[in-house]
Amino acid sequence: MEEISNINNEVELTAFEEEQEPVVKVEHVTMRFTLNKEKVDNLKEYFIRLIKGKLEYNNFIALNDVNFEIYKGDRLAILGLNGAGKSTLLKTIVGVYKPTEGTITKKGVIAPLLELGAGFDPNYSGRENIYLYGAILGYSREYIDSKLDEIIEFSELGHFIEVPVKNYSSGMRSRLGFSIATAVEPDILILDEVLSVGDAKFRKKSLAKVKSMFAKGVTVLFVSHSIEQVKAICNKAILLEHGKIIASGDVLDVATVYEEKTTRTKTSQGAAVVVPITDKEKKEEQKVKAAEKKAFEKMQSFEDDFVSKIADKPDPDRRYSIYLDLKKKYQTEELSKDEFREEVGKLADADLNAPDSPYSDEHLTKFEERLQRTNNEQNKGE
Repeated sequence: MEEISNINNEVELTAFEEEQEPVVKVEHVTMRFTLNKEKVDNLKEYFIRLIKGKLEYNNFIALNDVNFEIYKGDRLAILGLNGAGKSTLLKTIVGVYKPTEGTITKKGVIAPLLELGAGFDPNYSGRENIYLYGAILGYSREYIDSKLDEIIEFSELGHFIEVPVKNYSSGMRSRLGFSIATAVEPDILILDEVLSVGDAKFRKKSLAKVKSMFAKGVTVLFVSHSIEQVKAICNKAILLEHGKIIASGDVLDVATVYEEKTTRTKTSQGAAVVVPITDKEKKEEQKVKAAEKKAFEKMQSFEDDFVSKIADKPDPDRRYSIYLDLKKKYQTEELSKDEFREEVGKLADADLNAPDSPYSDEHLTKFEERLQRTNNEQNKGE
């Protein structure tokens, strides 16, 4: 009986130790990139410079001796200013990059939401890209078949799922990418600024989708510049600065250090002094950001409506190309808001190939240019 009791104790202890093992372990990870000092345009020039010893480059250290562990159910925020190494760290953990030094140990299925829609083929329909993107993420065709209706419904693309992705707006592509990536039930979920895709309604739905995974004990690595999102999702955090971890621990403690880092720096008598932003200045900044966000969402909605309108019309890709030119003119103030909307309205219903069309020659594709040139040469020969 005593031997059986000892065996049971050993089994329980082993199970406990396994449960306490980290699901992600980053040990002394350093990531270096080689940056050329001068632009080399072709392979021939590269080898000539290499042979002559005139190929000069610098080493850029994106991550410098990074160490941390994540356990099952942890939700870790990775904070830092732009260029601190956050996205590089996530890509190194996923396996996009191989660390220059150090090791990374992972356990379980990983769902990386890094660059949504990066693997889409623009000439394939949304439905076809679901299978393509799913294959890139490692899903089997049978699994995609079982999740297809759920993915289409969550993306809210409706009949546009049969339209080529090249006619999608950036918001539509991101929504489809998010819907595919979250169709899996992962052990580790990696999020890099992806909860800001789509309009306010879709962002709320995306956040709810991610939170629904927490109940299943999913481990999360989360990168965001939104401290509110970080505090709502995460329980732990690390703070990166120039590729090194300068703070780690409870998310509220690290968030406080991060907020101190983002305060403005003023100079007084030649010395740099950190001056906290006043409540009034914070409100003004928030007001400006809210206005910019609202304007961006309006433009996204306007663009989505336009894409929907031209999807079934002749030459939708050409119409969208013309639209992007108009949008650029509007953003550089060559067109007023009313002029921009008026031109886009005309473009949606215009006959692009009419003899008097203002778009007939300016926006020919390379194929159309070649075809026109060929026809002209044949006519001359006759």
